Amino acid sequence: MTAFLLAQLGAHAADRFAERIAPLDLAPRHVGLLRWIAAHPGASQREIAAAFGVQPSRVVVLVDELERRDLVQRHQDPGDRRSRSVRLTERGERMLAEVGRVFLAHQADLLAALTEEESAVLGELLGKVAAARGLTDGVHPGHAAADSGA
Repeated sequence: MTAFLLAQLGAHAADRFAERIAPLDLAPRHVGLLRWIAAHPGASQREIAAAFGVQPSRVVVLVDELERRDLVQRHQDPGDRRSRSVRLTERGERMLAEVGRVFLAHQADLLAALTEEESAVLGELLGKVAAARGLTDGVHPGHAAADSGA
């Protein structure tokens, strides 16, 4: 029953989050990528692909989408002309801050039935389960499954 509840709540949370960020003209895959780039400024597109478990060509498409919106910028690696590093732009940093506000409201709404202490304990326990399953911190495992374009 616990596994089902996790799946049920996960699907619900993902759907509601997608709805909440839609007015920002972002999809969850964009948010995940923006968050990862912010945490790993200057990472190469190959490094991003490895972290997300997707083909490098998929990262190129996603970075193209974010670059067209001036949220990220590619930089030529001086040591390797074939490699491009990716960083957030100032606009990307502001967008990520806005996403953070949306996320906090989303989390508060999702966990409204819990006390602050219960919410903290739940977060710790879920983090422990995720780590035991070898999940990459901050990367949704659906990215690899959605490599075809979701």
